[in-house]
Amino acid sequence: MAMATAFLNVCADAGGAAITHIGLVNGSGTELTGGSYARKAVTWTTASNGLIRPSADLVFDAPAGSTVAGWRGFSASTSGTNYGGADLTSQAFATAGTYTLLAASTSIDLD
Repeated sequence: MAMATAFLNVCADAGGAAITHIGLVNGSGTELTGGSYARKAVTWTTASNGLIRPSADLVFDAPAGSTVAGWRGFSASTSGTNYGGADLTSQAFATAGTYTLLAASTSIDLD
């Protein structure tokens, strides 16, 4: 028997409470470094049908020579626990630039 939606929502909200920052990773899953890159603090929507999304788009500084290939959720602005995330369509940056992680296409979905 599948878990009730109310339970999935509780779990998704708890996951959002644990993930306080989002970082970007390259194709090997290694977090970007250099330039002005830094993880971004994230707040989450209230769970609905076991799904939460960031409350707003997150704009990152991407260092020159980097490739954004995914995002990961972390428990802190530096170090902390890496809770995983998702792959993204790769975007290479020959020069420093910005990468916008869209809230509408980023989620934690337990359903």
